[in-house]
Amino acid sequence: MSTHFDAVKIGIVSVSDRASSGVYVDKGLPALKDWLTRALRNPITFEERLIPDEQAGISSALIELVDAGCCLVLTTGGTGPALRDVTPEATLAVAHKEMPGFGEQMRQISLKFVSTAILSRQVAVIRDNSLILNLPGQPKAIAETLEGLKNETGESVVPGIFAAIPYCIDLIGGPYLETDPAVCKAFRPKNALRAV
Repeated sequence: MSTHFDAVKIGIVSVSDRASSGVYVDKGLPALKDWLTRALRNPITFEERLIPDEQAGISSALIELVDAGCCLVLTTGGTGPALRDVTPEATLAVAHKEMPGFGEQMRQISLKFVSTAILSRQVAVIRDNSLILNLPGQPKAIAETLEGLKNETGESVVPGIFAAIPYCIDLIGGPYLETDPAVCKAFRPKNALRAV
């Protein structure tokens, strides 16, 4: 039995005018790091960005992270209908392919908690060999979206989006992501499983 897990580089981007200018402390980047560190068994190098709600700057950061070798780039913030919320536009501007199922599922999860989830415009795209995903802005919502919802006995009630991410990254030529099933069980077809 091998216990070798591929090293991975993950980009995390918090989009916030106020946090990036020091008005308050950013909570998005710590929430992303905490969840990913618990969920993945791979050694992770994080590339972090804390940037304002500026479309050109967001697009530029996403391209930079993909070019730096991040197989996965997660953003938090800037996905609502407000005038300054431009993260989805910035993400779509750098896309080679759209992955609409992720946004649909993120809204389904959030609707279990707040009726305003239908105002969220999160998108997911592929650029080169990287998957880029827009996540909600609140730490609790980030974890719920990635992990899904479980009942009192720990059974999945609503699947989180992260279960599909490792196989998606396999399909676009990225590293093999190994999850900790206690946090999130990745789904792969039998022929895509690697002995570990």
